[in-house]
Amino acid sequence: MPELPEVETVVRTVAPHLVGRRIVSTHLTSHRVTRGDVEETERALTGATIQAIRRRGKQILIDLDRGLLYVHLGMTGKLLWKGEPGKYTRGYIELDTGCLVYDDVRQFGRLEFYGKSPDALERVGPDALSVDFELFYERLRKRRGHLKAILLNQRFLAGLGNIYADELLFAARVHPRTRTDRISRQRAKEIHKHMLEILALAIAHRGSSVSDYVDSSGERGSFQQLHNVYGREGEPCPRCGTAIRRTVIAQRGTHYCPRCQRA
Repeated sequence: MPELPEVETVVRTVAPHLVGRRIVSTHLTSHRVTRGDVEETERALTGATIQAIRRRGKQILIDLDRGLLYVHLGMTGKLLWKGEPGKYTRGYIELDTGCLVYDDVRQFGRLEFYGKSPDALERVGPDALSVDFELFYERLRKRRGHLKAILLNQRFLAGLGNIYADELLFAARVHPRTRTDRISRQRAKEIHKHMLEILALAIAHRGSSVSDYVDSSGERGSFQQLHNVYGREGEPCPRCGTAIRRTVIAQRGTHYCPRCQRA
């Protein structure tokens, strides 16, 4: 699933083409992706002017002069500027300067019109890229459980997923099964610092392309070349040479160094 750096990259690459443009026509094809009335959604979007495009967590919000278009890439979604419609195209939006194509092989994503901000936005926590330390620590102290599982909870923080949770915990030298009630304020500061650094570095490298992810131009990211632990089970730790291990936490494969990240 595209995480915060990938979604941020999509927003940054597509925004210059969308802001200020008018939607000429809309064609939606999937009742799994567009779960409301498809024809009603097409009518609502057609003729609208795009005022802004922004990200919150893993969600994309395209603000219109009437309501907003909500986009969630799910696991395999792609938002492509001037893309070619194909077998997996679930939405085709023609603007006065080009077309916006939404492709989604597995159809776990969302492409929906709302007259006002959707409830889904109210159920997520503060954005992981902009949360300050005091709020991060305050929220962490209220949680009980394994740190990796808490980081993946979108109600705790919006935007983190499996890749970047593994990478930031390695950078902070924290075991993913560390219980939140054992984390000191100083250690929490280290975790928060590395979280912001890892996310910023991943954005600079246009995200991680480990599966389907591409930006709005169809270009792959390159941060996967800098992964220290994610997807590297059995390979040597870049710090100490110990073999990277894989376990399962919160039903997600979790990669860590058993020497650098002691429990």
